[in-house]
Order: sequence, then structure tokens, then C-alpha cells
Amino acid sequence: MVLSALAPLSLGFHAPMTAVAPASRAAVRMQVGYVAPTAPGVAETPLARGNAPLGIDSSILVQGGSLRTWSYRSPSVEQVQVVLSTEGRPLDADIELWQGPDNTPCKMRVYVENGQLRPFSAVVETPRGPNTIAIRNIGQVEFPLAANVVADNVDAPSAECLDTRMTIQGGALRTYPFDPTVDSVQVLLKTDGRPLNARIELLQGPNNNKQVIELYTEDGLDRPFFCILETPGSGNVVRVVNTAPVEFPMTAGVVPNSINQEMSSSAVLGGDVVIGGDVGW
Repeated sequence: MVLSALAPLSLGFHAPMTAVAPASRAAVRMQVGYVAPTAPGVAETPLARGNAPLGIDSSILVQGGSLRTWSYRSPSVEQVQVVLSTEGRPLDADIELWQGPDNTPCKMRVYVENGQLRPFSAVVETPRGPNTIAIRNIGQVEFPLAANVVADNVDAPSAECLDTRMTIQGGALRTYPFDPTVDSVQVLLKTDGRPLNARIELLQGPNNNKQVIELYTEDGLDRPFFCILETPGSGNVVRVVNTAPVEFPMTAGVVPNSINQEMSSSAVLGGDVVIGGDVGW
């Protein structure tokens, strides 16, 4: 009798469930790419299929010391654009292109002093898929970054950038100073089919690196490098160094991308100080 009386109680017992705050659910869904189910009879929208429509940020948060990958199986995807940014903290990341087992035809190391003021944006060539873009945040846990990789509406070098390319021999460097009215700069590096090893630096002041890119590409003709550097403020100089031996020359095109017509290039009272030059006393 006692056992028969206790059996229903044991079967009907349920452990108390811990309540989860709505904010926690939203954070988990954002991290794992949660897609809300559609109601019966309602047509599936692009958002429900996982394709973010225009105007919605599709960036993924990459914590310090972690790795995120974007895979493209279709061979029709011939290039992708990688955009990295932070909330104002330094940015330190490794970007690699994986094609097949143990094959890394392109890799770069990126450092930015302020990922909000100068976000990193570069185009990676991905011919003959499938390809995988790997982004590793090599900074500490206090320095997360937002990464976004897109295969449509990719930036392309302008005609001026293609026409003004100059040869940089192995071990040589070339500097490109820019006016304060220039807000961003296009950088295009290419070879005749030989490997490409280069370092791109954005300087603002003597030996003051605001952004550094160390680049390797196994074929500079099949996989040229193109990026856009943000150059706010005055005194910006882009320095391109060919770190390869003398047998591996490359061509570099560095031209303004966007110009702020409202900014004056002359000194302003209380702003930049100009020392030297012709001064009328």
C-alpha cells in the first residue's frame, strides 16, 4: 500500500527550473546565430534564412584568443572583403586564407591602435573554391573585436590606383604623404606571379604607427592585395616596404580614396601648429 501511494508522487515530481532572463536568451541567440522560427502559413523572409538584409549589422564578436572561420564552398566566390573593428581599443589579429589541407596561400597580421577610428578593411582573393577565411584575435581577453566577412559589394581599386602603380624592389620602401583633407587611402599591391611579402604602415608623426599590416601571398598576380586605410587627422604617411629579397619586386599603387572638401589644409588657431617654411614676419 505504501509503495503504491508513493509511486504517483515520484512519477509526478519535477525539479524546479531556473528562470533565464530575456537579456540572457537574446545574448545566447546572438552568439550562436539563432534564427526565429516562422509561423505556419507565413512566407520565409531573408532574415529567417539567415541572410541579413541591408541595414542590419552582421558582424560577429571575436573574443581575445579565439578563432572564427567563414567557409565558401562555391567556386563562384572569387573574392571576399574582411572588415575588423573594435569599440576604440587596440586591434591585433591574424587573418588566413585556407584552401585545402595545410595550404595557406594568403595570410596577414594586422595591428590597429584604435579599431573604432581606423577600422581595418581589405579584400582577399579566393579563386577556385572551396575557401575558408580564418580570423584569430591574438589580443588579450580585454580586447575583443568585431569581424565581418562579405562576398558581395566588394570594394575595387579605382582607375587612378591601377594607373599610378610603381615598382618597389625587394628590400626597398616607398612613402606616400597625404594632405589632411584625405579621409581614406587605397592601397594595391601586386606582382608578376611571384610571391608577395610586404609590410604596410600608417604613420602619424615620427615613428608613430597607427596601423601595421604584414602580408604574405604566394602569387601576387593571382591573389593581389587591396585595402582601404582610414587616415583621419593630419600628418598621415603610408609606408610600403617590400620585405622580400631583391629577386621578388612588386608594384604598389597608393592613392586617395575619399576627400573631405570641408576641411581646410591650413593651420587653425588652437589646432595644428606649423613650424618652419616661408613665414611672413
